[in-house]
Amino acid sequence: MSEKIVSEVLSEMFRCNRQDQKRIEHSLKVWGYARALGILEGLDAGPQFVLELTAILHDIGIHVAESKYGWCDGALQETEGPPVAKEILRNKGVDQQVAERVCFIISKHHTFSAIDGIDFQLLVEADFLVNAVEEGVTTEMATHFMQKNFRTESGKAMLNQLFPLF
Repeated sequence: MSEKIVSEVLSEMFRCNRQDQKRIEHSLKVWGYARALGILEGLDAGPQFVLELTAILHDIGIHVAESKYGWCDGALQETEGPPVAKEILRNKGVDQQVAERVCFIISKHHTFSAIDGIDFQLLVEADFLVNAVEEGVTTEMATHFMQKNFRTESGKAMLNQLFPLF
């Protein structure tokens, strides 16, 4: 994994979200959780690289959606994010296969039935961990989401540290 590329993609995420502290902070937190979860789950370098790039860029389409439509629900984020991410990744020299995987996950990151790999699973878990705190979900909501969508022991353990679930 190239730490330099990850750092350059982080810089691009900052640029795309300039002065939107809430979105920058959200992406940084999701990246932090995703990075830790990937390491705890023992991901190999390739899937870890995909996971980290996806975590940084998972919401990159929000501003485009807001510009075009006036709002940014999950479906619009899934539609508008991949073209922005693809351009960023291309400009940073990211391998096409890696870029395609990142863009696929971004294009489905609110469609939990589409989860098809550990990189995607950990992104969903990391995003929920951050959203649960940012949105102030109840313990009951966190428990329900965990039972329905969490698959990793590391993710469940982290969620249990944020909410007394079990």
